[in-house]
This record gives sequence, C-alpha cells and structure tokens, in this order.
Amino acid sequence: MSDQSFLSWPFFEDRHRALVVALEAWAGAHLPVDHGDVDAACRGLVAMLGAGGWLQHSGAALGEKLDVRSLCLIRETLARHDGLADFTFAMQGLGMGAVSLFGSDLQREWLVRTRAGTAISGFALTEPASGSDVAATSTTAVLGPQGWVLNGEKTYISNGGIADVYVIIARTGEAPGAKGLSAFLLPADTPGLSVVERIEVIAPHPLAHLALRDVMLPETALIGRAGDGFKIAMSVLDVFRSTVGAAALGFARRALDEALARVQSRRIQGSALSELQMVQGHLADMALQVDASALLIYRAAWVKDQGAARVSREAAMAKLYATEAAQKVIDMAVQLHGGDGVRHGFAVEALYREIRALRIYEGASDVQRIVIARSILG
Repeated sequence: MSDQSFLSWPFFEDRHRALVVALEAWAGAHLPVDHGDVDAACRGLVAMLGAGGWLQHSGAALGEKLDVRSLCLIRETLARHDGLADFTFAMQGLGMGAVSLFGSDLQREWLVRTRAGTAISGFALTEPASGSDVAATSTTAVLGPQGWVLNGEKTYISNGGIADVYVIIARTGEAPGAKGLSAFLLPADTPGLSVVERIEVIAPHPLAHLALRDVMLPETALIGRAGDGFKIAMSVLDVFRSTVGAAALGFARRALDEALARVQSRRIQGSALSELQMVQGHLADMALQVDASALLIYRAAWVKDQGAARVSREAAMAKLYATEAAQKVIDMAVQLHGGDGVRHGFAVEALYREIRALRIYEGASDVQRIVIARSILG
C-alpha cells in the first residue's frame, strides 16, 4: 500500500480518512479490470462504482455541496489502482457537474441515475476549432416556437458514443464571446445527434467527435439561465481541475511504489540498485514531487470546501504542478525499470501512456500558467 501519512494533515476530517480506508479495500478487491474492450470496461466500471456507492460522491443531492476533498481522494485512490476506473468516476462527476451545481429538479433526475451508475454522462465542451478557447465556441442554439435548435460539432468528448446524456455548451448570442454561451442537457438518443468518429488515443478511453444537426430540445433543457454557459463551464472546471491533479498524484504514487520495489529487488554488481547514490537521488526527487503535489491539491480542495466562491488560482496551481510532476515521476520510474519500463504488461509502461493526456485536458498546462499569472497580476 502507498504511503498514506498525508491523511493526518489538517486538510482532512475523520470521514475522509474512513472514505480512503473503505475505498482502498474495495479497489483491492475489484481493480484493475480488463481493458480489452474499452467501452465494455467503462460500462462495467460505472455499474460497479454505482453498486459500491462511490458514485454518490460524484454529484451533490439537492441542497448539498460537492465535497472536493472526497472527489480528490477518490480519484487519487482509483488512479493508483486502475486509470480507467478513475476515468469513469471522473466523467460521471464532470459530465453532470453543471446539473449538480445549477440544474433544475427535472434535470436532476438524470443526476440520480448517474450517481447510481445506471446512466453514463458526458461533457461536450471542446470543438474542432476551439479547444482551450471556450469563448470561441461556434455550436449554436436558437430558441424557436418549439424549443431550442442546436447545430455544430464537438470533439474529443469523453464517453462519446457510450454516454446516455451530455451537457452541451452552445452559443445563444446574448453577447459577444464568452458572455453569449449557454449550457444544455442533451439525452444521447435525441434525433440529430450523431457520432462522426470514435477517436483512439495512446491510453485507450472512449472518445468521440459528435455532430449536432437541427437537434431539437425543449426549453427545459437549458441549464441555469441563457448566457450563463461560460460561467457554468468555468464553475464546473473550478471544482474538477483539482481532481485532475489528484488523478495525476495517484499515478505518481503508483509509479514511485513500482520504482521502490524495482530498485530494492534488482541487483547490480552484487548490491541492490537502491544502494547507488544516484538512484537514491532520483527517489528523493520523486518523493518530493509527490508530496508537493499533494499539498497543492488538497489545499485547493480544502479552500473550495471552506466555501470559497472560486478557487481558479489554487486549482490551476494544483493541476499544473501535479500533472507536470507526475510526468517526471513516471518517466523516472520507467528509466529505473530499464527495458522493462517500456514493455507492455508492466505498470510503469501503462502509467507512461496514461499520464500524458492529463497535461492537456480540462485546460492545458500553459492555460493554467495564464490563469495563475492573471490572478497574481490582477
């Protein structure tokens, strides 16, 4: 088991420590799963996580708030055991984040299903020509006599092709740029919504390019108010960006564990590899980066849980540092494994593929630098 001394930090309450103990036992009994058929694996994981009660943490019941520390602890633990399990948990939360924070009673019926693991959710924000620049969203939603009509394209949509429901950000035109966007709840079986392409990436996940052609939605599909789409999207990311850092931390902890086992069992010139001072230096750097990541992640989560309206700076720092640090930790773990580090079937090889996307999605690293810089300049 990885070092869990961080649970004694003052960021946490007894309920958080009990959560980790229970999830650790569950994950040890159920994870990892077979990733051979990724779609089937994700569907199975959603059902398993729902049956285990873990998806109850992915959204908040009416009148409650999301506990960001719990979200981070769950993602860290799941990522350490199985990257795909972390992905499925995260998407149930991110996909329904807008509904959890701003949804109507009618819309929250979907949240009941995603928290139970009986429905899969997706968050359709990114477009072919507007990745990090949400204000450049070109998908349109026009209000007519029979409701909203949506047209456009979304790409790199997690759970694309297997989701039962999506939250879509579209331009409704109340004002130029970011102020003219709105959020909508879109069931996947709505006529006019199609999967143009399934996208394959280095660490297999269900991703798709979606097209919306004269998609008709009732007025009740609007989440919050018209024109609030950018605010809604940023509020969701404000919560979930810290959890991306937590997933990276879980990957990094697993890589450090694998590296420690390797250097203590591998011998060179009659001595354990761990006795070499250069190897010890690498291990020290890895441990330092793991602990620094944890401090930034759980500070951001704690600040949000204390009632802060926005934690853009803290969350950006947590995501930026933790994902970049995890890449370095995992890279060194691969190096310490030698040839086995790039051999299929070894944990560090899978981690090497899993970590890369985290430095891109939910705001690439340079976007986080811009957020941080603007916060200190402002």
